Amino acid sequence: MPAAERVLLRSGTMWLLLQSLLLLASGLPSAAAFPKGCYPSEEEGLKTFRCSNAQLTEVPRDIPNDTNKLYLDSNRIPFLPRDAFRDLPLLLELDLSHNAISSVESGAFRGLAEHLHSLDLSSNRLVSVSKDTFSNLKAKVNLSDNPWRCDCRLQELIRTVDLVAGSSGGIVCDSSTQEEHVGKAFLQVIADTDFCNVYKKTTDIAMLVTMFGWFAMVISYLVYYVRQNQEDARRHLEYLKSLPSKQRRSEESSTISTVV
Repeated sequence: MPAAERVLLRSGTMWLLLQSLLLLASGLPSAAAFPKGCYPSEEEGLKTFRCSNAQLTEVPRDIPNDTNKLYLDSNRIPFLPRDAFRDLPLLLELDLSHNAISSVESGAFRGLAEHLHSLDLSSNRLVSVSKDTFSNLKAKVNLSDNPWRCDCRLQELIRTVDLVAGSSGGIVCDSSTQEEHVGKAFLQVIADTDFCNVYKKTTDIAMLVTMFGWFAMVISYLVYYVRQNQEDARRHLEYLKSLPSKQRRSEESSTISTVV
């Protein structure tokens, strides 16, 4: 075989090999696409994505959508926006512990209701969260070691979620409307105090005070109106007395009928 043909054959073979490698690589997730400190793996047959201690300040966007276990613990994430995990329909476990999360938007866990069975939000900065945040979730939730404000909102939240066994003792009142509750476990506090009932009573009292205020204003106006009319009638009668008798009698009759 001539040398020129051998060179062309080798070039063609190398080109086909390069194309095959490129096609193979395009079907695999690139490590360079993941945030620094994040990597995929497989643990006990489950596809896992780890971003522990990766200095993250938000939930990564390039997480493989077939991930079963996601570790975002020990980062600096301050906020969970709506639909933060909507592209992870097969997620079973989600670890968000040891972050700086102080706010969770309603709908942050939307799309996870079917499969998620473990959600760890312990050791964050949560003070108050709406019960709707966890609506339809069947997962066991860990809410311990957060600076909770003990009130009706927290009481409704605790009634909504399914807490991880043994984690309820870590839900402690960091602040409360009643000073004696601070530092106590929330479940211990609500054994004696119904925050929502207290809130309802306070609201009812406020409504009664408002209604009484309006009623007092109406009564005051009516009293003023009657007195003003009586004064006007008295002045008119005095005026009539100063008129000639015939004209006075006709106008007195008119005035009396008007007053009546």
